[in-house]
Amino acid sequence: HVYITTWSTSDSRQEIPPWISKKPHYLGTIGKPNANTEDFERNIIDNGMASDAKRPKIDGSSTSDGSSKDPLQNFLHWCETVGMTLSNKVYLSEEGTVAKYGMLARNDIEEGEVIFSIPRTALLFQNTTKVKAVLEEGKGSLESTSGWVSLLMALMWEYTAPESYWGPYLSLWPNLKTLDHPMFWSEDERVRLLQGTGIPEAVDNDLNSIQQEYSDIVLPFIRSHPDLWDPEKHTLELYKNLVAFVMAYSFQEPLLEDEEDEKEPNLPMMVPMADMLNHVSNHSAHLEFTPECLKMVSVRRIGTGEEIFNTYGEMANWQLLHMYGFAEPYPGNSHDTADIQMSNVYKAAVQVTQSREDQRLLVERWSLLCEMEMVGDKGVFIFGQAGVLTVTELYNTLKILSMPVEEFEEFKENEGWEEVEEGEDEEEKMMQALSNEGIPQLPPAWKKLIHSAARFTLDMYHGDLQNDKDLLEDKKAYALLGSRERHALQVRYGQKMILHKLLELTQP
Repeated sequence: HVYITTWSTSDSRQEIPPWISKKPHYLGTIGKPNANTEDFERNIIDNGMASDAKRPKIDGSSTSDGSSKDPLQNFLHWCETVGMTLSNKVYLSEEGTVAKYGMLARNDIEEGEVIFSIPRTALLFQNTTKVKAVLEEGKGSLESTSGWVSLLMALMWEYTAPESYWGPYLSLWPNLKTLDHPMFWSEDERVRLLQGTGIPEAVDNDLNSIQQEYSDIVLPFIRSHPDLWDPEKHTLELYKNLVAFVMAYSFQEPLLEDEEDEKEPNLPMMVPMADMLNHVSNHSAHLEFTPECLKMVSVRRIGTGEEIFNTYGEMANWQLLHMYGFAEPYPGNSHDTADIQMSNVYKAAVQVTQSREDQRLLVERWSLLCEMEMVGDKGVFIFGQAGVLTVTELYNTLKILSMPVEEFEEFKENEGWEEVEEGEDEEEKMMQALSNEGIPQLPPAWKKLIHSAARFTLDMYHGDLQNDKDLLEDKKAYALLGSRERHALQVRYGQKMILHKLLELTQP
């Protein structure tokens, strides 16, 4: 998700889903010429699928054939006509799933089975849209920091064009106002519920960037193509909603291993049917990319009646809420993290200075760390369930801040670089030192810096850990919370638990 991570407060928060290639297995074809459409639709939506669509068609859009079918039925018919294949071992349902829609196993599915397959011609992005030629011609004027403008221009046209090829797919979303990312919360709600989590700052950056991108790039392009776009219809509000839509539902094709150092990441694209699967960190399926099609493949055995889960990547709860509008209940997210702002480590270091000379030396040490790109004004150190994730940055920061004066002078003379830990053995040494097992054995001065910085970070949240714990454990009170309050509580509590664990590990 290039757009949102580009606009987040730290590059270290960028995540790319770790898709793993597997050998494809056989599955039946539902798009064959003589397939019975009604049988196909019944096969997909039986066993609990309601007849009323939960994502009604939006104003200004329509299905591609003008049919009066309910939007889900229309989408399933479209899936067949575009040549999608679906295993007869699965079905879509709104019952027994964690979100509006989900996919359940009708029969046992073994590891490595293909659950469904989507031809590349059914993917929606700037290279497949009907306005492809116009976007290609104007590519130079659509360049932006996010890299998403061409995709969003394509979506704005397809979303509101009655003749859109993807009409049956896009009509599943009711004017996008069901999306509930924090960018749609009031500023008061974000501060009250999410202060300290890093989300309010990230959202502020996003909203400013969306506004600027629309005003400076999108609106001029719309006005120069009045036959395709209309500023009265294709508004900033629609643009912002589509940004959230892409955040929540798009997929990003990974680069080949030999391309990773040479090419920019691929841009996101919309993948119908794949976005029906919900996410948990302990997922049961993932998306594979081949030259002809995309395939959802099981990564473990899935029992009859189980919901089939995809993964959106190794994401902490704050990232899930920021980008997708939900959080996993504690302690379900094994990828959860908490950030300590680098400025809080500096603040902790200031506390132990005893003289003007100490303060002068601290400024000098911090300046050197900035030059070495170990720290930055808006940077964060990231802590996971098992220890530190930004190992090199934190290890060298603690080492340099705690060096005796004579050793620091020698370090400066070598311009720092020769003393920075390098090599596989040194990397392993740093990882072990900053793991949960290694942290208690750190030098006392290092532990003191971490301990103080963790306390400063906890002070940034509204309420303490015990208040959140009591609310989580009080089932009646928790049930009365709105969805925003519940998701925010899960994010706060998970982060605070990691920080309190850190306080325990760094006790004097």
